[in-house]
Amino acid sequence: MAIKIVILTVCVFGFLQFARAQKHKDQNIIITIDGNDRVQIIHNFGASGCWFSEPIGKYWPSPKREHIAELLFSRELDNAGNPRGIGLSAWRFNIGGGTAEQGDGSGIKDVNHRVECFLNSNGTYDWSKQPGYRWFLTKAKEYGVENLVAFSNTPPIQFTQNGLGYKTSKDGFANLKPAKYAAYADFLTEVVKHFDKEGLHFNYISPVNEPQWDWAGKFGEAKQEGSPWTNEEIYNVIKPLDSFLTAKKLKTKILATEAGMLAFLYDNKTAASRQIQRFFADTSHLNFRNLTCVPPIIDGHSYFTDSNDSSLVSVRKHVADTAKKYGVEFWQSEYSMLGDGYKEGSKIKRSAMDCALFLAKVIHNDLVAGNASAWQYWNAYEPGKADFDTRYYLIALQPDPDFKNGSYAETKNLWALGHYSLFIRPGMQRLQVQRSDNLNDIEAAQKTMISAYKDDNGRMVIVAINYTTKEQSISIKVKNFKPIKTVRAYVTTAAKDENMKASLARSIDSSIALPSRSISTIVMN
Repeated sequence: MAIKIVILTVCVFGFLQFARAQKHKDQNIIITIDGNDRVQIIHNFGASGCWFSEPIGKYWPSPKREHIAELLFSRELDNAGNPRGIGLSAWRFNIGGGTAEQGDGSGIKDVNHRVECFLNSNGTYDWSKQPGYRWFLTKAKEYGVENLVAFSNTPPIQFTQNGLGYKTSKDGFANLKPAKYAAYADFLTEVVKHFDKEGLHFNYISPVNEPQWDWAGKFGEAKQEGSPWTNEEIYNVIKPLDSFLTAKKLKTKILATEAGMLAFLYDNKTAASRQIQRFFADTSHLNFRNLTCVPPIIDGHSYFTDSNDSSLVSVRKHVADTAKKYGVEFWQSEYSMLGDGYKEGSKIKRSAMDCALFLAKVIHNDLVAGNASAWQYWNAYEPGKADFDTRYYLIALQPDPDFKNGSYAETKNLWALGHYSLFIRPGMQRLQVQRSDNLNDIEAAQKTMISAYKDDNGRMVIVAINYTTKEQSISIKVKNFKPIKTVRAYVTTAAKDENMKASLARSIDSSIALPSRSISTIVMN
């Protein structure tokens, strides 16, 4: 009898151990991808060079700034097959308003947030201005970055109503003098024309930034250049800019409107809201469709719509639905973890990998729920640490007090963006993904998020984000696509040396393990 009891106890214990193990092991997800089930075409993945391109590009020792450029722009692999950089396909260049020349008289507190202007007060141009910004612009071109985007936060200070690069009153109207709309448009055109002659063609120019915010500050405490704009004022800038670009036979296209929050693209009742409808509805008197240089693209920023997974998905689906209704593409043109959504309820510091995973989740939902055809990050580099709460930057700077030298560190955010930017190249098309667990977008946001892309040369790319604390495995089935010969994964985890680390090539028949709390890009040729 005693023997039977022991045997029974061992059996029960073994069963419980087996059951416990099964509970902590997720099922294998079968991913089915149809090469004919195509969605949006991807134009680019990019980042902005504000504000610290100027001191880094102007002063920092060549080896340091060269390596920073390599991290951002390189598409090369090292001898072990690991990426040297994240291969951005867009770079955003800030056209300054002249607050740097004003010095402390600009009223902007941080000296690095003051930017020079190519236009002098006497009407002449000085193209030696912004040498640091120009250095990174040139490097982007040398590395083959396909899309250069120029943007402006404020008109030149000589055109503004208060002679400053920001507002001192909260009236919601532009800081541009009513008589200077054409002058501002001509200035932007001259900048484009000059850089074209230098071999630095701007594919796009964006004349307004986050027009919904008041950009008001007390003198001496202002944070940066900026101006609000109503939709009427935006149209009154873009119409002459379109005319000048056309008259000077320049091929640069105009982007509108850099909405400060995605909901402003389709909703709200302010003078700078419902911008898809205002600028692309046939019945609107502000319709851009008769302008030569304005493509059917609406761009907005993903700030403040990431407080929870339900909002993250629903806002982007609303953007996608409204954009589809009016026949326009949506570009996500600026995002960092500005709000507290990235904390996901945590009261402690978020690790670098936590931040990277949250960033990847936002990118995924902008692409999958929002159908974004371009995605651009703010900011490429800023002062900060690389280990915790890396919410604003891809590269953490530890500058000297005068910013003329310093050290820097890669963050996990850099590689999170790289999982998309390096492998999903301009012209690739997103494909719908069918998954055996049938999770919807909101459910997947806390588990495993998967998206797929293809080019015309028999190459498919899958980005898989395992948000859980358990290892996950996926199997891939492909339909209506050329036979897959090789599969290779690039994986980022919390481990210090695992940043898009390359795995050995394998066949498509074998399942692929996704480590816990990881991002994987799977390249199939």
